Amino acid sequence: MTRIRPAEHADAARICAIYNQGIAERSATFETKPRERADITARIADSARYPMLVAVDINDEVLGWAGLSVYRERACYAGIAEFSIYFDRQARGQGLGRHLLQSLILVAANQGYWKLLSRVFLFNQASRALCRACGFREVGVYERHAQLDGQWLDVVIVERCLLPTDAPLPEPHPVG
Repeated sequence: MTRIRPAEHADAARICAIYNQGIAERSATFETKPRERADITARIADSARYPMLVAVDINDEVLGWAGLSVYRERACYAGIAEFSIYFDRQARGQGLGRHLLQSLILVAANQGYWKLLSRVFLFNQASRALCRACGFREVGVYERHAQLDGQWLDVVIVERCLLPTDAPLPEPHPVG
């Protein structure tokens, strides 16, 4: 039985290890420098503003994590966040991603975010399928967005609006 809960400081080492798997595999991020526990601890400390959730097994072992981060610093974008989601390679392909991402969407909406977005490598079909299953739409491609290991890669932009089109926008989050 898997459950979703907010990330805690005690989860930092496990989240870091999962993120570093993604960095090493070169399939989900342009990052090449492994993260350190302090990097993750700082993100968890900022989770009141940018929530981070974990999927855990019955022993409370972290199987994956999802979190929000700043989209742009300008105040007009304060209700938009970028999302990331990563799973331990042993936990992939079990349908856990949908549950975790849907939970993150709900938390984001409850905190007043009106849009979530991310950029996904074109070849990462599993992530693209997960995004579609969770109501994200692909809105375009950034060609030659950045290089990874000396090779230019394209990314597809995915977004999900969290409010109905006729809903008034909530008061924006403070920036910073």
